[in-house]
Amino acid sequence: MTDIDDTTDGLVTAGGVRGDGLDARLVVERGSFRLDVGLSAAPGDVVALLGPNGAGKTTALRALAGLAPLTGGHLRLDGHALDRTPPESRPVGVVFQDYLLFPHLSALDNVAFGPRCQGTPKAEARAQAAAWLDRMGLADHAGAKPRRLSGGQAQRVALARALATRPRLLLLDEPLAALDARTRLEVRAQLRRHLAEFEAVAVLVTHDPLDAMVLADRLVVVEHGRVVQEGAPADIARHPRTDYIAQLVGLNLYRGQAEGHTVRLDTGPAITTTEDLSGSVFVAFPPGAVTLYRDRPAGSSARNLWSCQVTGLETHADQIRVDLGGELPLAADLTTAAAAELGLQPGTPVWATVKATQTHAYPA
Repeated sequence: MTDIDDTTDGLVTAGGVRGDGLDARLVVERGSFRLDVGLSAAPGDVVALLGPNGAGKTTALRALAGLAPLTGGHLRLDGHALDRTPPESRPVGVVFQDYLLFPHLSALDNVAFGPRCQGTPKAEARAQAAAWLDRMGLADHAGAKPRRLSGGQAQRVALARALATRPRLLLLDEPLAALDARTRLEVRAQLRRHLAEFEAVAVLVTHDPLDAMVLADRLVVVEHGRVVQEGAPADIARHPRTDYIAQLVGLNLYRGQAEGHTVRLDTGPAITTTEDLSGSVFVAFPPGAVTLYRDRPAGSSARNLWSCQVTGLETHADQIRVDLGGELPLAADLTTAAAAELGLQPGTPVWATVKATQTHAYPA
């Protein structure tokens, strides 16, 4: 594919100079809701904002773009304060959830729009746009209007349009949400490659944990307008600290007091673990670690054995997710055959066991 020019090879920004990255504390008050989120990222970092609906993720993204004014905190990019810089003057590119391509313009002119607004002559802007479309694998669609593009093609045009202005901060608002499952898989892989080449800061908002795990270097989890956990995807997946995160990564999560290998839960029974700890801890284990029995297993020496009741069943990927209440509320994953053999339905009493070796305890 064609390089944009010598100063943008590998998606380096204008002049090829790396900056200091993003340093922000975003305080936005809107009615009774208050967002107070700190964000920092070095050039080349991809940060994903995760959180339930209403957590403040989109508000944070709008604040970074200048579309939601700060009521406190600060926003610095490459050492320059952007707090009072109007949106159109910020070195920021945005890929919206619905792409928002100009319907009357071709793919080429959509991409050329940004450079033209920056004062680039029309012929040069169109040449740069053609190079970006070539890089995105869309050279054959340069003359197509948005209505003639597939969802995946429109997403790549929107990304090219954002990158054509050579932004120092790239914002992506649920960039894959409008795609069907098959297209999403393909475009996610392409987006990962383009973000890996991007040498400024990228901030991604998504509800999809897989998008976040695949695309981001660091996750920032926001709940009720506050950061509740941040770190590398693998670390967060292994050490969730809230129920939302545990559900997101598919783990049963509990909190309690550890005394050696025994964790006495704040609400519920004790759990035996392999870790020898003391004090306040979390205990987590995957639903696939849970074994269910209709009758109490005879002669069982399992220390983690609880009397439960089925409260719900649903298809989960290629398995059946069984929600359990009773002595210890938890989720279990079974094969369809195993669920049928047990004759499970809401209200069915069962016994649940988990081996200590399949639990993971860590300090709270």
